[in-house]
Amino acid sequence: MKPTMKTLLAAVAASATLLSAAAVQAQERLLIGSTSSSSSHYGYFVAVNQIINNQVEGVSASVAETGATVDNLRRLSRNQIDMGLVTTNTGYHAYAGQQDFDGRPVDSRLLWVYTVAPQNVVIRDDADASSLEELDGVRFNPGITGSATESTTEAVFETLGISPDYVRGSTTDVVDSIKDGRIMGYVKSGVGNKLDGSTMDIATFTPVNVLSLSEEQADTLRAEMPDLAVVDIPEGAGEGIPAYTTWAFGVAVHAHPDLDEETAYQIVKAVMENPEPQANAFSAVRDEDLAQMTLEVGTVPLHAGAARYFEEQGLEIPDALQPVE
Repeated sequence: MKPTMKTLLAAVAASATLLSAAAVQAQERLLIGSTSSSSSHYGYFVAVNQIINNQVEGVSASVAETGATVDNLRRLSRNQIDMGLVTTNTGYHAYAGQQDFDGRPVDSRLLWVYTVAPQNVVIRDDADASSLEELDGVRFNPGITGSATESTTEAVFETLGISPDYVRGSTTDVVDSIKDGRIMGYVKSGVGNKLDGSTMDIATFTPVNVLSLSEEQADTLRAEMPDLAVVDIPEGAGEGIPAYTTWAFGVAVHAHPDLDEETAYQIVKAVMENPEPQANAFSAVRDEDLAQMTLEVGTVPLHAGAARYFEEQGLEIPDALQPVE
């Protein structure tokens, strides 16, 4: 029986549908764990997601709102996400099976670091403390109660043999207490190379300094606390603030170790070569060298795909970040 034109058209349409379905099926689907949708970091991951979908052929990505670092690491360990936000210090603890991950390590691989959070030791001008060791016995807040800054500060000061008289409290309580002299200072995360808003609020009417690590203290932290970075902040973090050295942790994107090498390479390439959408979503990344930041602040081995991209740019990968099987 001779096929009719209608039958032929139906067959062509069916074939096109099958080909379209096959093309969709061929897309590699990735889920990216971020943080709360109220956070500016969530906006950053939305921008990264758009870059991946627009620039990386054969990949379809989407963003999931999560509980940030620890939640993302646990989701990576359960194969529930493919990539996610991880702070470099907690990422190191998870990889090494330390602290909250004691006996339960999580194997994730670094793709890139997109911002650094310097931990600034802010002290009243009249505190009579011009160095960290002079904080012994001084009424001092190590960071907002329950924060990563608080726990990290205590670990750093213990490592350096410094024992302030710790005073706990919320941001509002601590800021008010520093203003009226009940507390002489605190440690507060900076925003890139700038002091944060609460510190600038204090500085409006209360002159402050930022204390620096000595060269010896910096070397001690590099040797004994590999989960942290030691960073140099240039002059101008705040009005009248000279250059100083402090500890920091980065905010990074980690991937499941089984993420395809070529996919990881293409994602890192797309992100490194399309900075403007990221800066529009998260201003702290504007004018930053993300590749160099990654190699300076990263704490776990790079994914092989990420390492390939950075090596192609002529960058030297530190031993601690070399990819592993």
